[in-house]
Amino acid sequence: MEQLKALNAKFISNFVNNDSASHSRIIHHDFVCITSDGSYINRKDYLEWWAHGFEGYQYWDYRDERISLFGNTALVRAKNKYVVIKEGKEISGMSMYTDTYIKENGTWKCVQAQISKVSPANYPGDETIVRKWDLR
Repeated sequence: MEQLKALNAKFISNFVNNDSASHSRIIHHDFVCITSDGSYINRKDYLEWWAHGFEGYQYWDYRDERISLFGNTALVRAKNKYVVIKEGKEISGMSMYTDTYIKENGTWKCVQAQISKVSPANYPGDETIVRKWDLR
């Protein structure tokens, strides 16, 4: 469980720091991302986006972290609150991710990330924040 918490922290840190090289080491060679609009992003395109994905963000946190183990498979779930500037406009909201990890040869690798939008009625409170970055 501690390994998975550390991997989740690394996953998020890689995003905030646009660190696609480090991120490449924790995602599986067959990795896929499913976005909140239902599109699939393959590993190569995902890592290219990852190199600049955090640009424009003013605030980011992850909260309400939940990890479940099922043998050599794990689901790592959390919610993100964000404030981002796009085309000169401030946009804020919350999303939820589920990262699916598999353990191969003793090492956990993320094989899929799925992102969903969260409606305000389901926003968890600030007391569930694991870590935040405030660049405002």
